[in-house]
Amino acid sequence: MRTPPHRPCGHQDSTRRALRYGIGATVAVSAAVVALVMPTAAANAAPYNPSSTGGSAAGPDATTTHVGATTAQERNRINAYWTPERMKLAGALVPEITPVPANDNTPDDPRPLPVNTPDSGTVWTHGGAVERNVGRLFFTFSDGYDGSCTATVVTSTNRSTVITAAHCLRGVGSPSADDTWNHNFYFVPGYRNGTKPLGGFSVRTMATSSRWDADPDTTESSDVAAAGYDTGLLVTNPTAGGHPIADVTGSQRIAFGRPVKDEFVHAFGYPNYGLNDPGDKYVGARMIHCAGTSHPGPKVPLLWGETCDMSAGSSGGPHLAHFDTRTGTGTVVGVTTTDEELAGGHTPTLYATRLGDRAHRLYDWAQSR
Repeated sequence: MRTPPHRPCGHQDSTRRALRYGIGATVAVSAAVVALVMPTAAANAAPYNPSSTGGSAAGPDATTTHVGATTAQERNRINAYWTPERMKLAGALVPEITPVPANDNTPDDPRPLPVNTPDSGTVWTHGGAVERNVGRLFFTFSDGYDGSCTATVVTSTNRSTVITAAHCLRGVGSPSADDTWNHNFYFVPGYRNGTKPLGGFSVRTMATSSRWDADPDTTESSDVAAAGYDTGLLVTNPTAGGHPIADVTGSQRIAFGRPVKDEFVHAFGYPNYGLNDPGDKYVGARMIHCAGTSHPGPKVPLLWGETCDMSAGSSGGPHLAHFDTRTGTGTVVGVTTTDEELAGGHTPTLYATRLGDRAHRLYDWAQSR
């Protein structure tokens, strides 16, 4: 499940396949962001040592935006593109020869999960709001291959705001470069076994911190994430009937503040690295749940995580505080960024970028669109 070090986006075409393997928006290959997994030697060193410019250089943090699907023709094309088979294989390194995974038919359990029950990774079977407003975020890389992350509908003025990880949207580089941003973005809330139980939503516009605009020759994706900038906000298009996504799915609360030591946090995601490694049990078919007390990463203290064995594809998934297991509602306080290989700590741990002032600026921009 580990991967070799990667080079940032923006290099020659001959490196693109390796980049998709290496950066894949957790998308293709690590317990979170493959882009954020350090070489073995670096992973064993402490504290984390960023590259020459790092995520904290190059001026004040600002908002960088990108236009998605704005016409009916483009929305229809994206909706048709994401067929059940294509969704099931999103994240496969070699989809041409990857078997379409079987459905996960783990039976639902209507009983609420007991409060503060630790969970290192199981299929979420308890229903509730979280099963409606968390889903898979699909996209296509610049090399034409498909990937996926996890995203969440959050309470907002426009009822159309979705949160994920910034590295699910783009790589480090100029925002105007063709290969910086992914495309064909499509959010499927409540995704299960290749179906769209609540429909699919194309993305109208999106935003990340301008720190991702850094020169890829001097700044690694891991630098930007370790500095706390791995939050991405999306604004989805409405349904064909004109209804915003939150009218269909409901939403999770969102909060921006300092982490609370030993707070009990629930994490959700759609890991899928089993498409590429038979030793990994997750193929993206169902939403996976983890829960435990949250703690900072020993090497990257801006990232906080819980015991969890989720693999690639879980990036961008919500870390929920004050989660009510009876209703499936909580407060998004972070989004999955990486695992213990970058941030340190015991194996397995899933770390989140916690939401503070930087994320708040992006959220305010998105909910005003």
